[in-house]
Amino acid sequence: MAMAHVHKNRKQLLTRVRRIGGQVAALEQALDRPEGAAGDCADVLVQVAAVRGAAHSLLMELLHEHLQEHVVAAEDPQQRAAEAEVLVELLRRYGK
Repeated sequence: MAMAHVHKNRKQLLTRVRRIGGQVAALEQALDRPEGAAGDCADVLVQVAAVRGAAHSLLMELLHEHLQEHVVAAEDPQQRAAEAEVLVELLRRYGK
């Protein structure tokens, strides 16, 4: 399965991934601080939520592009069905 849409949006996607990496690094630093220096528990929870939100946003962007490129634009009904099944399996895994 070609991923032209990923390569077309490579710079934007890498920017998102790097932002997520920065958020994860900040979260790791917050958790690695000595007791009492880590700050408020709520701050850590906010950081976790930010990482999750950013990862979810990246996933939605990739899903949208995949749907457009491999499902909507697919001319062959068998290919369309196979690609739709890939997405169903992904959503099952994501929902766990």
